[in-house]
Amino acid sequence: MAEFFSFLGDPNRLRILSFLANKELCVGDLAALLNMSESAVSHQLRNLRVMRLVGYRKQGRNVFYHLHDNHIFHLYQAVAEHLDEPAES
Repeated sequence: MAEFFSFLGDPNRLRILSFLANKELCVGDLAALLNMSESAVSHQLRNLRVMRLVGYRKQGRNVFYHLHDNHIFHLYQAVAEHLDEPAES
């Protein structure tokens, strides 16, 4: 688990997961949203696939990425909700 959460400590990976939590996107769309090169986004997506955080589907020449499954979505959602809660005094 430590390796998993350490892997999620990368801001670019978290930003990718954030966008994919809303809808599936292709590399070009993610690159534009993240202001990163397509090569850099592809590299991060490859790492995210290895960790089973994202999946993909091919449609013609396009490859669309999405969160791997509902576990990943619920994990992302739970952490986001936790961070939005007001701090206790």
